[in-house]
Parts: sequence; C-alpha cells; structure tokens
Amino acid sequence: MPIDPVVPLLPVVVDSSSTLFDLPFREGYVSSIVYVSLYVSLVAVALSTLFSVPVAVLLGLAEFPGKRFVKSVINTGMGFPSVVVGLVVLFAVSNQGPLGSLELVFTREAMIMSQFVLATPPITAISLAAITGVDGNVRDAARVLGGTRLDAALVVLKEARYGIATAVLAGFGRAISEVGSVLIVGGNITGADGISKTRTLTTAIQLEARQGQYETAMLLGAVLVALVLTVNAVVVRLGDRGGRR
Repeated sequence: MPIDPVVPLLPVVVDSSSTLFDLPFREGYVSSIVYVSLYVSLVAVALSTLFSVPVAVLLGLAEFPGKRFVKSVINTGMGFPSVVVGLVVLFAVSNQGPLGSLELVFTREAMIMSQFVLATPPITAISLAAITGVDGNVRDAARVLGGTRLDAALVVLKEARYGIATAVLAGFGRAISEVGSVLIVGGNITGADGISKTRTLTTAIQLEARQGQYETAMLLGAVLVALVLTVNAVVVRLGDRGGRR
C-alpha cells in the first residue's frame, strides 16, 4: 500500500538510522507506523476539536435544564475504559451494527472514530474550564459595547485560547498513546511488504515486545516518548504564556 509522500521528518530519520545500525525490520516499517499513528490521531483530534469547543462554549455561556448532567457525563467520559470504547465502535461498524454497510471494520476510519470518542471528553472538559475561567466582565463589556451573543462568545474564546490549545494538545496526547481501543477496531494490520495499514506505535510496541523483538520495541517506544514529550513541551509553553497574560 503506497504511503502518502507528506511524511514527517522524524520517520525518515528513524528509517535512516535503521539502515545505519542494521536494526531488524524492513525499510519503511517504522515510518509507516509513525505515519498511521499521526494520521489517525491528528484527524481524530481535529474532528473532536470542531465538536468539543462549540459544546464547551454552550456549556460555559448558556443556562439550560440538564446542564449539570451533561457536565457529569463529560467528566465521566475522561476516565472511561478505552477497551470498552473500542468494543462499542467495533460493534457499530460490524455487520450487525448500524454502520455495517460502510465496511469500516479494521480500517483507519474506525480507529479515528474510536480516538474521537476518547479525545472528546478531555478536550471538552479542559476547554470548558478555560472558558468559565474567563472574567465575566469581559463578556459583559462586549455586550455593553453593542456586541451580539456571538460577538461575546468570540471575545471569550479569544481570552481562553491558551486553555483551549492546551485542551487540544491533551486530547492529542490521549489519542496517540492509546492502545486498547485502536487494537480492537484496527486489528494491528500490516501489508505483505511490512508497511503498516492499521498498526500504530502503541500496538506495534506491544506486538514486538511479545515476539521478543526488544530492539524494535525500544526504538518505537523512543519515538512515541519523543512525540509525547514534544506535545507536553508545547502544553507547558502555552500554559506559561497564558499565565503571564
């Protein structure tokens, strides 16, 4: 299966090092795994952000019956078992499920669905905390100056942008480090040429370790740690900038 030419630099460096140190895997194996991991996680988090931020704005700025219940559901979702999410998504896309006609079993699209469900609660909850943390005088000032509710909401979003960015990055960290749900719905599949179709960094690490390929598992673990540390560094950076405002 051909790999999209737009592949991050990190996988290229990893595959180059595999040739240099004669590591026990085929050329393109690691880069394809990193590509699938990033593709699935980034798409899932982007879709989750488009859904979560408006929900957080609604919960933060509007009053309606059942608001407290919705917040409780979101907070509960932050700790929901990932394997259960994977099981539910697998049923939904199976032949017996409502999405069976789409033939999404063991595809990247099913993995995106699973990671969307997992990333949405933390993105929504952290965004909501950022929005409710904005001084109420900011919104009142926007209304006094003749702004509509939409204008006031946009002003609040601008003030809460660092917290929302932190929420998105936290959702990305949850998605890319996930193993249980993506293993269930994706199947951890590679092609005959060793190129990943649905194998991610986390599922590959699990498989390689079980097969005794510790060198490969350690390399994949190092790549995953590097990605997570990069995300955490960005979160800390944004948090510091937001705190100095």
